[in-house]
Amino acid sequence: MSTSLPRPSYAAVLRVPHARRTFAAALVGRLSYGTVSLSLMLSLTRSTGSYAAAGLVMALFGATSVFLSPYRALLVDRHGPRRALLPMALLYAVLLCVLAAACWRPGTPPAVLAATAASAGACTPPLGPVMRAVWTELLPDRRLLQRAYSLDGVAEELLFVSGPLLVGGIVTVAPPVAGVVLSAVLVAVGTLAFVTSPATAAPRPAAGEKSGDPAPGDGATGQVRTLLQPVVVAAAVGVSVSAVDLLVVAFAGEHGLGDGAVAWVLAALSVGSAVGGLVNGAVTWSRPTRARLPFFAAGVGLCLAAAGLAPGLGTLVLAVMFAGLFVAPALTTAYLIADESAAPGFRIRAGAWCNTAVNAGMSAGAAAVGLLVERLPLPVCFALSGAVAAAAALVPGYGRGGAVRRAGLISRRRSRARRPSSPSRVSGRP
Repeated sequence: MSTSLPRPSYAAVLRVPHARRTFAAALVGRLSYGTVSLSLMLSLTRSTGSYAAAGLVMALFGATSVFLSPYRALLVDRHGPRRALLPMALLYAVLLCVLAAACWRPGTPPAVLAATAASAGACTPPLGPVMRAVWTELLPDRRLLQRAYSLDGVAEELLFVSGPLLVGGIVTVAPPVAGVVLSAVLVAVGTLAFVTSPATAAPRPAAGEKSGDPAPGDGATGQVRTLLQPVVVAAAVGVSVSAVDLLVVAFAGEHGLGDGAVAWVLAALSVGSAVGGLVNGAVTWSRPTRARLPFFAAGVGLCLAAAGLAPGLGTLVLAVMFAGLFVAPALTTAYLIADESAAPGFRIRAGAWCNTAVNAGMSAGAAAVGLLVERLPLPVCFALSGAVAAAAALVPGYGRGGAVRRAGLISRRRSRARRPSSPSRVSGRP
């Protein structure tokens, strides 16, 4: 469908037929990812009585979830959301319930918990990449798509803030396994509502794509080259942002501040990211996405490096908030580049690679800064964490012209081939 709207705004994005229903359903399912980590960690700690065992099980859960994400996206690219996403989500929900039952019974062997958690993580449905795929199909106008991606990114960040708060409320009146069961219910209900939306009928492979034939000018090497810049920047931003958590704790300890100060600084990072994401989506940029991405990555790096020079809490809050202003725009722009660079049957996988890069970068950043913070002065640690994002700004972007031309041809071809019979029929995806 070709959607022509006079004013590209966030309200215009949500006025597109089926957009609100589909987006709300995806957010319900994705809220599960904001609640599952804390509730599962608490459940495992209570069940095993060992932080080491709980940490190992969580590491396996996270590893299979993150590193198998492109393969799950491959299934969705090949078979479409309705055929691949719903069975994946239901199996994930069932395994979470099995894991909750195993944690409820004391004395369950850690090996059983680890195997169940790893199996559940392997089935995590890629709701974020698929939702971005749906946005692309619903909104052929790239200006509206930019706003949709920004709205999506800000909403996702809020889910990861509100999810732990929700678990905190649950554990005051129920055991932590209730949070695990809630996570299973959220992902099952949200995914079911998502795949039954008319909008999700669109992200399916065309007949030629099922055979694995690449688009003209696309090969495995060419696809990797076009994704190099967004994937590297996404990973680098993940490294830099994840380092902030421990660095802020170390800063508070060094300056004799309480835990409340840490919460304020991390809240400033989230607020800055949300504001930056909304502003980025509202601006009509004259420069292409591949030209903007290095600017955002460098902004994250320079602001974090400056945060290490902060003499007190107030200046640290400001520096971290300014760094946050560039975080959501950097990730949103990386997703946009991945989408516009991808061959038609590769889009969900392209978004999943960026997702994987962010999560892997966050894990690596947390591990690396834990080693550095005890060996180097705190300003140096801040500078090194910022340098990772700044260095990613130097990664060249490949294939911009070809990718843009190809995306334009694809949009025109779709609009001719699939004319809606009525204004209420929508066909599209991000």
